[in-house]
Amino acid sequence: MGSGSETICLTIPEHVLTSSGRRMQRLGFGTAAYPLVTPEVTKAAILQAIKLGYRHFDTAYIYGSEQPLGEAIVEAISLGLIKSRDELFITSKLWCSDAYGDLVLPAIHRSLQNLKLEYLDLYLIHFPLSLERGLYEFGVRKEAIDTMDFVSVWTAMEECQRLGLTKSIGVSNFSCKKLADILAFAKIPPAVNQVEFNPLWNQKKLREFCNANGILVIGYSPLGASGTLWGSNQVLENEVLKEIADTKGKTVAQICLRWAMEEGVGVIVKSFNGERMKQNLEIFDWSLSEEESKRIDRLPQSRCSTGELFVDEHGTFKTVEEFWDGEV
Repeated sequence: MGSGSETICLTIPEHVLTSSGRRMQRLGFGTAAYPLVTPEVTKAAILQAIKLGYRHFDTAYIYGSEQPLGEAIVEAISLGLIKSRDELFITSKLWCSDAYGDLVLPAIHRSLQNLKLEYLDLYLIHFPLSLERGLYEFGVRKEAIDTMDFVSVWTAMEECQRLGLTKSIGVSNFSCKKLADILAFAKIPPAVNQVEFNPLWNQKKLREFCNANGILVIGYSPLGASGTLWGSNQVLENEVLKEIADTKGKTVAQICLRWAMEEGVGVIVKSFNGERMKQNLEIFDWSLSEEESKRIDRLPQSRCSTGELFVDEHGTFKTVEEFWDGEV
């Protein structure tokens, strides 16, 4: 599994989603780019990822990456990199301005059209809130934020699965309380909760709740979202993680990803840099010692979250704590 090889690793650990029986690589390739890049750059990175062995791809309508992902899938098949779309696991997400009972079906149809696909493997509610209809932007006006009608939106998500438009449904950025609200009435429970997850925000309480309810946690920002508006370099600059990395001859990023694998969660990695794309796959032929895991477990916890984008002292969510139902 040397870094000079074009195909790095085809034995990424998998999780079988009970709702669909579909096998999902626990290391997924994220397509959200910040700062923004051209569709051509995104498509080229996805093709490179497929060549390297990635089969799980994470997109969302708001990322603007559905179309280049769809084009990359078509090209990957024509090049013989994969035999069919069925070899891939594709996740997309319902944006907040479509988080209304009557807009969910049109939204998933639009995503499928962008992706040139007949079905998704997983469709997630992106955030547990609604925005003004027709507002498709990340820099949201606080007055456009509203609470979500969970019953109508989740019922429409269940209809997406029943119609075969997606094999599984789930949520993203949901607290234990908001998950409990969904579970109280859901006929099809969420298969996944995708949330911020890294050694400095290990989501222990949320993971325990999800595990008890058969919900797989998938982590985004496994390296702390360094370089984004909402992230920081605290994870990559952490002295304990750097010491462990030096001892093992690995990068801090590899330590974080290996730790996540050993914690049993799924992880979305995002790098369009070819060398780092390879390094992110080179985490499966070694392990952390018990003492190293304990040192990571003892790290002080601090969230660096996209939830702050929706917080305003005069708005629906006045503090980050309120957005996360006190689970901060």
